[in-house]
Amino acid sequence: MSQRLILASASPRRRELLAELGVDFEVITAQVTEHEEATTDPRVMVAHNAALKADWVAARYPDAWVLGADTTVFIDGHALNKPADGTEARAMLRRLSGRTHTVFTGIALRHFTKGVRIDEGVSSEVTMRTLDEPTIEAYLARVHTLDKAGGYGIQDHGELIVDRFSGSLSNIIGLPVDETKQLLTRCGLLKS
Repeated sequence: MSQRLILASASPRRRELLAELGVDFEVITAQVTEHEEATTDPRVMVAHNAALKADWVAARYPDAWVLGADTTVFIDGHALNKPADGTEARAMLRRLSGRTHTVFTGIALRHFTKGVRIDEGVSSEVTMRTLDEPTIEAYLARVHTLDKAGGYGIQDHGELIVDRFSGSLSNIIGLPVDETKQLLTRCGLLKS
């Protein structure tokens, strides 16, 4: 059976994080419409979207291992997904300012021929600095935020906006590396 691994994500951050594990993989972006209703339970939303991506690609490559992932930021009972524009990114950063929020990532691993369907979820906490308008503008001038949940990336000039975090840093970036490594090891794609 094939040990081909496909990452079902267009995210350059996920590509970099998966590459850190030293596993060979290719990227095939799932052509799906993600569920991004802000009031949906974030655990359900990221699990659904990760599975949607993995299932779409796995249906087309049934003899391959397919990894899907989805990440969102959650505060005040609402998910903050990717901002539509700079105005929305500013509003998200204002909302997160001086507060702690949760970052949820869903991971889905599929191999249709082998009948493998594994779904996991990881969460981390991030506490933001109190952000004044000049800091928000300085951050947005340095970082492209429209492809990042919550309108920020902790790996991109995070020192300007993040006070501290707990849990998995790679989860906050978009793919929890330790949990992904355990999953791939369990399925024989990585040596323990």
